[in-house]
Amino acid sequence: MGKKGKKEKKGRGAEKTAAKMEKKVSKRSRKEEEDLEALIAHFQTLDAKKTQIVETPCSPPSPRLNASLSAHPEKDELILFGGEYFNGRKTFLYNELYTYNIRKDSWAKVEIPNPPPRRCAHQAVVVPQCGGQLWIFGGEFASPNGEQFYHYKDLWVLHLATKTWEQVRSPGGPSGRSGHRMVAWKRQLILFGGFHESTRDYIYYNDVYAFNLDTFTWSKLSPAGAGPTPRSGCHMSVTPQGGIVIYGGYSKQRVKKDVDKGTQHADMFLLKFEEGREGRWVWTRINPSGAKPTPRSGFSGAMAPNHQTLLFGGVCDEEEEESLEGDFLNDLHFYDTTKNRWFAGQLKGPKSEKRKRRRGMKVEPEGANKPESEGVSAQAPLEVVREVVAEDGTVVTIKQLLTAPGPAGQPQSDEDDSPEEVGGPAVEPCPRSNAMLAVKHGRLYLYGGMFEAGDRQVTLSDLYCLDLHKMEEWTALVEADPETQEWLEESDSESSSAGEGAEGGEEDEDGSSEEDGGECPKAWLCRRALEAGLHFVLLCVCLF
Repeated sequence: MGKKGKKEKKGRGAEKTAAKMEKKVSKRSRKEEEDLEALIAHFQTLDAKKTQIVETPCSPPSPRLNASLSAHPEKDELILFGGEYFNGRKTFLYNELYTYNIRKDSWAKVEIPNPPPRRCAHQAVVVPQCGGQLWIFGGEFASPNGEQFYHYKDLWVLHLATKTWEQVRSPGGPSGRSGHRMVAWKRQLILFGGFHESTRDYIYYNDVYAFNLDTFTWSKLSPAGAGPTPRSGCHMSVTPQGGIVIYGGYSKQRVKKDVDKGTQHADMFLLKFEEGREGRWVWTRINPSGAKPTPRSGFSGAMAPNHQTLLFGGVCDEEEEESLEGDFLNDLHFYDTTKNRWFAGQLKGPKSEKRKRRRGMKVEPEGANKPESEGVSAQAPLEVVREVVAEDGTVVTIKQLLTAPGPAGQPQSDEDDSPEEVGGPAVEPCPRSNAMLAVKHGRLYLYGGMFEAGDRQVTLSDLYCLDLHKMEEWTALVEADPETQEWLEESDSESSSAGEGAEGGEEDEDGSSEEDGGECPKAWLCRRALEAGLHFVLLCVCLF
């Protein structure tokens, strides 16, 4: 009896500690939030000047990460909202709305009166009713120096048919947070996790909320069973059986004064609604088989065809007490909900050359009468290493593997489906974290994100497409050169664009920009990496 009572007392103590922590966070961050609320109000005043809906064809959006990319439920369009950008000395936040026309391969900037305030690390969910609606909850805003943080707890809906924004005010919803996840489940929005952070304290969440799309009311769920520990940045998806899967995520805890330890979670849970048990929700831990993804943070997720969960990229950290090192990734992983199994997304390569051979095309290759090899084995891959020096002196090493051709004139098998059958460089997104994903008509679209080279954070603005049915090769729809991106060191002159906004910003009369006020989220990897002054080597492996 004594041991049992001690355990119960310990459990109650943990709950009290969590409650005190949240209260402490709220108190200490109140002053910071008041300062940022004034800045947010200033930007909203600027947005209020826009009284008409204006849709303008434009070039692709500027580099950004932690935005939201959503597929229009009725049109062949992708919808990009918000995000952040860091130029080395200043952070920028956006509330711009862009649409990408898939058929026309064209971008448009859509200005709609009374938009949500600027933010990143929010969540956006599309539902089909009323001609399509885009629901947005929460996210983060910060001062231009990235030292003060404001976490939203507002809920917005964009009516896609009429192109109008509406803020939905309903009590009892989640507290302000970033890095949470949200999905559409039947006629509800289900929200899980996230974090809240000020300059002094932070707290991670594992609570679950439901928003009813018919009654416009929030309710906090209390699922039975042992669920995920508090975390942000996980993947959340709905299974064909009506369950909700949670995978991975990131959290950190203080091990001693001014020293935090991060955890990259790789566990998986199923949240299920049980009809016959008074509408109770239940957590169950699941252990899938197959080729599981390596532990990582900052990965991106989407729903693939056949109700499969898809994960892309991220960064794998190796964290010591006061240092952090890691490798950025660009691999694909699929989780089959019906088989409870992970498998790696392997590309087959293009088949155009194989089809030509099957039609009887026989072209004598150049140099067919030459010796098989001239110093290099015909089968051995050739490694080419080159170094690129960034403006700040950082040396980025890029390795490429060149696959040598087979013996000249060797007949090809009609049954050979290997990717090496077709020459030419393979196109693929470079390793990155915090990119945006969306799936439309069985095609995966990937936009932006970031990686690091030395002390420099490179934010991307490229767009790639992959047919998930064929799984042959990536197509680059928008290419961007990271070397042309602005990067300012702390020692740079304050006069150099101190009040300038990111691309697309409009200057006010005082010389400041509408795009001022950004954020590099402190609890996310990008901010942590900048504080730690990490040194990453980008390794891009391209197969020819």
